[in-house]
Amino acid sequence: MSPNTKNFKDLSLKRIRVWYAILIIVAAVFFIRLFIVQIINYRTYKDAALKDQLKQYQIPATRGLIYAESGNQYVPIVLNQTLYTLYADPSFIKSNSAANNIASKVVGVIGGNQNKLASLMETKNTRYVVLAKKLSKSQNNKILSFKIPGIGTQSQDYREYPDGQLASQLLGFVNQNGLGEYGIEQAMNKQLAGTSGMVKAVTDASGVPLAATNGNVEIPPKNGNSLDLTINVGMQAAVEKILASEYKATKSERLSAIVMNPYNGHIKAMANFPTYNPSNYQSVTNPSIFQNAAVDDDIEPGSTMKILTTSAALNLGVIQPNTSFFDPAHWVINGFDIHDIKQDGGPRVQNIASILALSLNTGATWMLMQMGGGQINKQGIDNWYNYMVNHFRLGQITGIQQGYEAPGFVPPPNMADPSIDLRYANTSFGQGVQLTALQEAAADASILNGGTYYQPTLIAKTIYPNGKTITDQPKVLERNVVSPKVGQDMVPLMENVVNAYLQGGFSFMRFNPNYIVGGKTGTAQVAKPTGGYYTNIFNGTYSGFVGGNKVQYIVVVYNIKPQVPGYAGSYGAQPVFADIVHMLISNGFVSPKG
Repeated sequence: MSPNTKNFKDLSLKRIRVWYAILIIVAAVFFIRLFIVQIINYRTYKDAALKDQLKQYQIPATRGLIYAESGNQYVPIVLNQTLYTLYADPSFIKSNSAANNIASKVVGVIGGNQNKLASLMETKNTRYVVLAKKLSKSQNNKILSFKIPGIGTQSQDYREYPDGQLASQLLGFVNQNGLGEYGIEQAMNKQLAGTSGMVKAVTDASGVPLAATNGNVEIPPKNGNSLDLTINVGMQAAVEKILASEYKATKSERLSAIVMNPYNGHIKAMANFPTYNPSNYQSVTNPSIFQNAAVDDDIEPGSTMKILTTSAALNLGVIQPNTSFFDPAHWVINGFDIHDIKQDGGPRVQNIASILALSLNTGATWMLMQMGGGQINKQGIDNWYNYMVNHFRLGQITGIQQGYEAPGFVPPPNMADPSIDLRYANTSFGQGVQLTALQEAAADASILNGGTYYQPTLIAKTIYPNGKTITDQPKVLERNVVSPKVGQDMVPLMENVVNAYLQGGFSFMRFNPNYIVGGKTGTAQVAKPTGGYYTNIFNGTYSGFVGGNKVQYIVVVYNIKPQVPGYAGSYGAQPVFADIVHMLISNGFVSPKG
């Protein structure tokens, strides 16, 4: 073999090896690239490939219904109405003329502005645009019959309140975003709303889901729980009718009333006036109308507080139901004069019954003194503070199922405060301390039921989507609030107040003798925002009970700034209490003595 031939063969072999190496490198690059694309970045490229075909929608859960007691059954007072949301997928609408043609058809069914709809259909960088809400079933069917690619509808439940204003502030409403606002709808929103589901589907060019693909994912919704309320429909409606009438008669700013079962905390009626229709909440111009004032408006209650002061002093053993004392008709405390009204007869011997019947501020102050061994001091202030906060649970929310509950206010027992004696003297007759009507009802219930503080509640039963029903058990928040004997002693003392008003010419306080009725009026000066009190603006309150052989219901009324000829408690709140009690008796809600 010649040298030239050998050199040629060696050169050829080198070239083959070079090209082979190049091919190996190229193959390796392709392999690595395929590995990156198909293994490492599989999800990224899959999602990108599906981007134009994948649609994802939320499946709303069905919101739970709300029922209330009517006789021996529960009837719905909050329902759902199925309406439809119209939407567009702009990726299917290729031109302005196409958008206008579709808009023309849609407007022919639902009305509205054609240009606005066309503009929405051409929205960039989105695959979901809402065109209209709350379409009827017939409108929905008509639009779907057009079979327009990129146009679809989705069913959605909307709240319906068939009884209009009934229990509106207690119930609240559901806003356009499906969230409960105010009342039960807000407090129990999570339980009522349930959990939305989701559907993710691969579609063809017309937007029709392709059933047999692994890209379809569906998470079913979890529907919300339904609720049976403690409210009695007939009682609620009757109380609301009374408030509407007395609101006009007393020319008040606002009226609130509560009827409570003291043995389990069940609210049987809770109402305010003015009120509104939750089905048409958008028309309300004053948002304060939405508030359940019986729960979220704490005021200085005035002399209804003497029920609590008397009960605390009785339970401490510093007074007895028949205790007498010499009332000087005024006390000077921290340089300020606490006095009674002229009609109370001036300095003379009084007793526990007359403290309540004549509503003696000096008498309430005297009871506070007894808590301290005969004078207002640290011992008496600590005792009274302990009863207000730890026994009667003032200054803290009750935990009732409402959207906004006010905690009220009890002044701290700060002995370094130079006016602390006066502050606490004032609290003994309901000034300088703030309560809601609900707090007052719950506290008085804990006295008159023998000493158990039940958490006020609006829920009797919870009904799960599978039909399982759980009865809510009464929740005890405090035991031994007072002794059972104190509760028994307070019944005749409060009955005596009713009888005193009847003897004083308040004929509407005459009740059927087969029933027991007791209570206490309250007239409270309204505090100025800048300090001090108005001399001519008052709130009227009343807290009482009705029953047969025993107390059956607690009834509390708060009348805000009534314009009446006499004391706000006697002439503004007491007539409302009387109307409610007469209604409860006449309508058979109360069992007579037997």
